[in-house]
Amino acid sequence: MRTKDPATGWSRRALGAWAVGGGAAMVAGLSEAAAQTPPPPPEPTRLKSAGETLRPEIVGNFGIVAAGRHYAVAAGTRILMAGGNATDAGVAAVFAAAVTEISHFGFGGEAPTIIYDSGSKDVTVINGQGTAPALATPDRFASLGMIPGNGPTGGTIPAMVDAMARALQLNGTMSLDQVMQPAIELADGFVMYNFLAEVFVSQQKATAKYKTAYDAYYPGGALPRVGEIFRQPNLARTMRAIAAADKATLARTKDRKAAIQAGRDEFYKGDIARRLGAAMEADGGLMRYADLASYQGKTEAPVTTDVFGYTVCKGGFWSQGPALLIALNIAEAAGIGAMEPGGEAYLHTMAESIKLAFDDRNAYFGDPDFAKVPAKALLSKAYAAQRAKLIGPKASLEHRYGDPWAMEVGARPAPVFTPHMLKKPPVPTADTTAIEVVDRHGNLFSCTPSSGWMLGGAYIAGDTGVPMSNRMTVFDLDPESPNVLAPGKRPRTTLSPSMVMKDGAPYLAIGTPGGDNQDQQIMNVLLRVLAFGQPLQAAIEAPRINSSHFHGSFAIKKDEPGVLEIEDRVPQAVRDGLAARGHKLDVLGPFGVSTGIVAAGVVPETGTLRGAADVRRERYVFGW
Repeated sequence: MRTKDPATGWSRRALGAWAVGGGAAMVAGLSEAAAQTPPPPPEPTRLKSAGETLRPEIVGNFGIVAAGRHYAVAAGTRILMAGGNATDAGVAAVFAAAVTEISHFGFGGEAPTIIYDSGSKDVTVINGQGTAPALATPDRFASLGMIPGNGPTGGTIPAMVDAMARALQLNGTMSLDQVMQPAIELADGFVMYNFLAEVFVSQQKATAKYKTAYDAYYPGGALPRVGEIFRQPNLARTMRAIAAADKATLARTKDRKAAIQAGRDEFYKGDIARRLGAAMEADGGLMRYADLASYQGKTEAPVTTDVFGYTVCKGGFWSQGPALLIALNIAEAAGIGAMEPGGEAYLHTMAESIKLAFDDRNAYFGDPDFAKVPAKALLSKAYAAQRAKLIGPKASLEHRYGDPWAMEVGARPAPVFTPHMLKKPPVPTADTTAIEVVDRHGNLFSCTPSSGWMLGGAYIAGDTGVPMSNRMTVFDLDPESPNVLAPGKRPRTTLSPSMVMKDGAPYLAIGTPGGDNQDQQIMNVLLRVLAFGQPLQAAIEAPRINSSHFHGSFAIKKDEPGVLEIEDRVPQAVRDGLAARGHKLDVLGPFGVSTGIVAAGVVPETGTLRGAADVRRERYVFGW
């Protein structure tokens, strides 16, 4: 128990330190001496940093992993310690997340990825988004009026395994067998944590629709409980088969890339694929063995823009990623760099920039292999300046689609597609995770894995243990849409890894879950970091906004014109000002926006490393 000296009011610890330092006086003169002596320093437990955040920014010079849960971070860190680089660690973390974050992401989902290779100095996008099966056509869903996001008809071709194999071949140093070991061990059993246990409770009834998933996740009808070991033996067997194929080929050929391909092909062309296809057909799904056997992911150059002295890299127009670039361009053109971060004008300008960019996303984005996209115009500074002029003092309550084709070479498609909401009742949608890694060589890895989630009821194909994708629901059924469903086509995915370069050198890998929120939330953080030089963790913890104005990507494509989610840590005066401008504020709790930013990167001035993780969604980061 701490007590104070009655004569001075000091704690005994402070008084003792003062006395040892030579400042003791006669008892009779204590009060006078105290008045003349500077107050003692605060106790160590009461020290407070001027830049203190709810969790510290992680710094180091070896490697840093930031991800959704501690299991994924531990898997990535383990691989770094074993001599792997950022890509090896990132792939290991993705596989671990597919086992332990099944509320948001499962083994049969997607994993768009961006990699910076410190050797070649190249930034490469691995699209990691599966395509629609050959039997998936709009007429299959015409009677429903929408594409369901759950069950055997809800999934695109599983793309995660292919994407991670490509990542390892491109920039990794380890074998598929090596990087899968942490995930295999976790599939043998991991300790159930509270968030996932709560999801199991909420989704038991929905998952009961699919027997194979129910048997896998609720064996004997029992709910997994916090602190118990949760096992997925079928998934462990599937992963061991992939790892064994890689290991056997490597032993025979001594060719790491060929071995990785063999492991990848075990999933897409071997017995696993046959069992996946047979289960899907038996359950009324659209996917077949031939879809899996013919599937090939892609690597490509990123789409980029230069803002505030940095280059921001995103996936192509098959994703929502370019919407972030457009929104940043518009905000820069509107002068946001001269505004007070977090102030009324700043938040109004950011919100209006997002609304303009995401309206264009809905009108013009689609898989470029199938749709004509005015990409050059949409990303141009001239188009951004034109769009920025539409930002007035009041919030727009209308959808304002731009006309990029007026600046683009080539004929515009006809007829013009106008995004709209469907009339079917809404269905639940789920979420995503994110994994960001930097290593001592400056390699960067950014991945946003998703699908195979539990919300709305997980569907597992047969005895494989593999929860299948939910991404078909993102397609449109309107034939005029650039995102209309077609066999072999990628839906305009919301999955959106990000990478930032500074003067051609690696700077930051950043990502988040959140569906349509992803690039909005990344923009909230990047503006503070790039335009104002704020510390990474502080920028992540700063109050956020999130627009619901534009048509969403999932199910009925709902829109809420003018609605702006805002955390209540934004000062009341600022909220009042935004409301007076016409924003329809949906005031959330202090960290209430649905997001979970994680980031890792390089400090340009020193070459050292840093990482940060959101307090929202209980994100994790570790390294040194």
